[in-house]
Amino acid sequence: MPEGPSIVILREAAAQFAGRKVLHVTGNSTQDIQRLRNRTLIAVRSWGKQLLLQFQGFSVRIHFLLFGSYRIDDRKHAPVRLGLGFSKGQCLNFYACSVRFIEDDLDAVYDWSADVMSDAWDAAAARRKLRARPQALAADVLLDQDVFAGVGNIIKNEVLHRIRVHPESRIGALPARKLSELVTQARTYSFDFYRWKQAFELRKHYQVHTKRSCPRDGTPLQYRKHLGAAQRRAFWCDTCQRLYGDPPVTAEPRPRRVAKRAPRRAH
Repeated sequence: MPEGPSIVILREAAAQFAGRKVLHVTGNSTQDIQRLRNRTLIAVRSWGKQLLLQFQGFSVRIHFLLFGSYRIDDRKHAPVRLGLGFSKGQCLNFYACSVRFIEDDLDAVYDWSADVMSDAWDAAAARRKLRARPQALAADVLLDQDVFAGVGNIIKNEVLHRIRVHPESRIGALPARKLSELVTQARTYSFDFYRWKQAFELRKHYQVHTKRSCPRDGTPLQYRKHLGAAQRRAFWCDTCQRLYGDPPVTAEPRPRRVAKRAPRRAH
């Protein structure tokens, strides 16, 4: 699933179509996508993990779910969910995504202050929302789009390692300094992600996500396939990431260490 920074990169690339008329519409979406034909795309916006195509009187929301993708001025060998054709043969194609119409004004639908990459981002509001959820796990609140719109699983794992907080820490048990670090780094790391993604070097900067050992102390990392209410993958270091508060009761087996496999013996 693309995270917020990837959607911002798409938004910036698709901004070239703002102010242009949609001449052709294709796709297998069950929505009435033909209503877009001969309509002028007013603006390309984004909120968290959602791309928003704004037209006069309505907007189209694109959510890429787990396996969605897009092509600009190109096509892939897969069914198009929504394809918009413009003059000079240019096109904007979306695949394996959710397409929904929004009839209300976007400013009435979206809280831009919750988007970690928005100029309207409000860190103080995020801290207030977190203090209202003292029993929530750090891993879960980072994935809560009402608090941190745009943060996904990669950012979650990397932020918690960066601030040295165990993913199962209770929000109410975090010292004020750690709570502020969590909020600050959710935004800071998102912009780091954006910069690295643009340079095609994001994976090179992973510290714990999909890794086997902690780069700080060399300890084998812990891994759990389903952690917290969000049931998402988690990678963390028991040595440098402190657990604040009581860990949740779970029937799940103890997390395994992500250790290197022994080399095969030659026969």
